[in-house]
Amino acid sequence: MKRTILLCLLLFLNLGIGFRSQALADDDPKSDATASQYDKLETFFSSIRDRNQGAYAMRSVRSVDEASYVSLGGIEQWVTIRGQDRDNPVLLFVHGGPGDVTNPWSFALFATWQEKFTVVQWDQRGAGRTLRKTGPSVASSISLQRIVDDGIELTEYLRGHLKHKKIILVGHSFGSIVGVLMVRARPELFHAYVGTGQVADNQKNYSVAYHALLDKARTLRNRRAIEELTSAGPPPYESGHGFGVQRKWANAFEGADQFLYGTIGLTLAGPGNSVRDLLDSIEGQQLSAERLVAQTAALGPKDLGLEFKLPMFVFHGAEDFTTPTALALRYWDSIKAPRKSFVPIEGGGHFAVFMKSEIFLEQLIERVRPLTVSPE
Repeated sequence: MKRTILLCLLLFLNLGIGFRSQALADDDPKSDATASQYDKLETFFSSIRDRNQGAYAMRSVRSVDEASYVSLGGIEQWVTIRGQDRDNPVLLFVHGGPGDVTNPWSFALFATWQEKFTVVQWDQRGAGRTLRKTGPSVASSISLQRIVDDGIELTEYLRGHLKHKKIILVGHSFGSIVGVLMVRARPELFHAYVGTGQVADNQKNYSVAYHALLDKARTLRNRRAIEELTSAGPPPYESGHGFGVQRKWANAFEGADQFLYGTIGLTLAGPGNSVRDLLDSIEGQQLSAERLVAQTAALGPKDLGLEFKLPMFVFHGAEDFTTPTALALRYWDSIKAPRKSFVPIEGGGHFAVFMKSEIFLEQLIERVRPLTVSPE
């Protein structure tokens, strides 16, 4: 999902960088003062990054902590691998968006996951540090099928590199589209699929979300929400205003606003990060949306798949107004799989995998991790 707050931050950061460059170019005292403040801010975050580097370090002789570019689909793509014990099951987290990388800010949220799983994150083609490496010239190659193929190639790499025959795939939001298509194409590579913020029917998504938001607003007797939603009306929308109203109240009712702000601070405080990682994220979301939103707008249940040859799970926020819970449940009822479960996460919305990460982890340990143990 595109986080519009980051667009505002981009303007701020560019302004700060511009002032700093000006200060270096002339002797304007005001420019010097602004540059000094900017440098102090960077020094402050640098000290936090150093502290976090130590706090989240992998110290066990059995641990794995790698961050590097891996050749996938003919380009270099950014992959991180972290876990306290390399014998633990491998879990590939496929980020949403399109282009909304989680690598820069999830180090704290996934720390406890890394005690039970080796967690792999991947900046998809056209996103994050992968975009930093390739530049925007890669745009013509960005397609849903190409990203699915990249993900399968990454899975093959992980199997050999980490010496695990199969891995677990967790897909969030747009990543749930990529993930479902990956496991449908190559089920033999995976122990199980886990969707969250599960995309189920993009043709109906905004219409169902609109009515769910309006019902919620009326239940809460939130006059402002009722007025704005009623004024925007149900989709289809002729402009982005209606979508913006939906996104505004989805985030508000899910309590996601504070979380989204927090990811900015976590990025700036992440070990090995810099302001550049924020800019990479923004540019990747913009480029990926231009290439992928239209490609996925008409996807329905049949396009995602109705029959699967591996265990399929959805751990979904009980009140997700972005990828509506009702649609996700309806899709899950319609699929066939050797084993399947739909688990509503109470108090969770579209970002339940992060905002309720401990509950999510409990479900992974209880329902999915046992599938990785050989009968022998």
